[in-house]
Amino acid sequence: MPDDATGELGELLMRVARNQRRRWREALAPWDLSPHQARALRVVVERDGVRLSDLAESLHIAPRSATEVADGLQARGLVERTPDPADRRAVILRPTAEGRRVRAEVGRARAADNDELLSRLSADDRATLARLLGALLD
Repeated sequence: MPDDATGELGELLMRVARNQRRRWREALAPWDLSPHQARALRVVVERDGVRLSDLAESLHIAPRSATEVADGLQARGLVERTPDPADRRAVILRPTAEGRRVRAEVGRARAADNDELLSRLSADDRATLARLLGALLD
């Protein structure tokens, strides 16, 4: 592939990624969550509790940033801090009932948005896209 076509393809991929980020922010608007908060809530709910250091590692962010995200989720009543039984100095973030409910709603909204976007492609094209994107991540 000539360099100019490769550049155009890279730019197209970046435009699609920006579009997905915009759609994700819009999908989160009813819950007044940022994408970082939604990702953090997903981790906390899926693991049924997590240390802040593990949350930071999962999200690939600095521990200080994980603390800020957790503070925001706690202020909204979506997570709570509980003592870590294995380490008195540490805390575990646990989802509240409201956090579980919001996480489920956000998951359904994200799935519906993805379905709407990807329905533009045939089943064969979606399979090809999945294969190609997987190859780029490997």
